[in-house]
Amino acid sequence: MARRMDYSARYPYPAERVYAALRDPAHWEARMVEMRKYSQNHLESFEVSDSGISLVLHHILPRSELPEIAQAVMKKDMVITRKESYSAFDGRATGRYEASVPAGPGSLTGTMELFAGDDGCTLRTTSEAKVHLPFVGGKLEELMLQNLVDLFRTEAEITADWLARR
Repeated sequence: MARRMDYSARYPYPAERVYAALRDPAHWEARMVEMRKYSQNHLESFEVSDSGISLVLHHILPRSELPEIAQAVMKKDMVITRKESYSAFDGRATGRYEASVPAGPGSLTGTMELFAGDDGCTLRTTSEAKVHLPFVGGKLEELMLQNLVDLFRTEAEITADWLARR
């Protein structure tokens, strides 16, 4: 059974300004620099076109830093490949992501929506975690989603800080 979670990052900026940051390679490089304080991270590909944005990131988590329940399943460092895409901006934007782990026992997918609010804008992410392991699957799904909230919160803080400096 899959588990779902919503996370909303609120910014005191117009949605078009946040979208412009998502289109800017300097923003993504700043994000990677900050995220490297926690683990190895890099941006593998980044493309911007009239139809939107697409990118691929890698997060590498040392096995020794994984919770015991995850270490029981993962015998090597966890390499997470995250693919994201966003539509063109027309007052709002939508997107999708998927994260994969080679030989991982499940999947992590989600949708994003960037839209205007009263005092800025919101980037809402809805995620779904599925782990296909009896007995521990539900616990791993919860763990994945809890860690995802921390990741999204950190990324939102980096984006807000990046925008504040411009």
